[in-house]
Amino acid sequence: MKDINTIFIDLGDTFRVIRKDEAYIRQARTEIAELLGVTTDPMDFYHEVIEPRYDKYREWALRFYCEAPVKELWTRWLAYDFDRERVEANADALTYAYRRTKGERVVTEGGADTVKELNARGYTLAIVSDLVGTREVDEWLDRDGLRPYFKSVQQSSICLIRKPHPAIYYYALEETGADAGKTCFVGDNLNRDIVGAKAAGLGMTIGVQYPGKVLPEINEENKPDMIIHHFAELLDIFQPRR
Repeated sequence: MKDINTIFIDLGDTFRVIRKDEAYIRQARTEIAELLGVTTDPMDFYHEVIEPRYDKYREWALRFYCEAPVKELWTRWLAYDFDRERVEANADALTYAYRRTKGERVVTEGGADTVKELNARGYTLAIVSDLVGTREVDEWLDRDGLRPYFKSVQQSSICLIRKPHPAIYYYALEETGADAGKTCFVGDNLNRDIVGAKAAGLGMTIGVQYPGKVLPEINEENKPDMIIHHFAELLDIFQPRR
């Protein structure tokens, strides 16, 4: 084991997972249609308009390792043919609704207790995550009482840089005051999370493979130091610090 004292954690499919709820999903998609003034079936509108446009946006975001500000996301990519003033006024609410169109995001089993215990064991924790929207994570951290356990929360939607660009990791290192060589990254996406962590010079990487998750072909660039299958396994890896 390396002398790790700081742990950076990804959110999607790592610390938080999606819980499918059809009523929850339908409500979110209906909200998007209402905010834009769409009168056709909201589910059809989502599948035929929003989702294909988001796919094109995502191609752009992954190509340039960038996240667009929410107003730009909607006026340029997702609702460019709607009233611009209305779209800009509702951009935050539209993005928050879009995040919920996939399902309800909840902390993975044992996740909260694991984070609290790692903190108690003397590790500095931070979140480094790619996502759209600026309100969701803050509201969730406060609602679940988890904010005190993270010294830094880096979101691509705030810093406008996506993994695997090393800059988003550098922001977390700077804010936590951590030594890159003594920092571990935990994430599920080997081609972004692990590649980016290595590019930023982090001393250790852990891949996450929950049941049903298929990992990409592993190569020298995206190979983590180890793979876990349950978030609480981190407690077996990171023992109490002196």
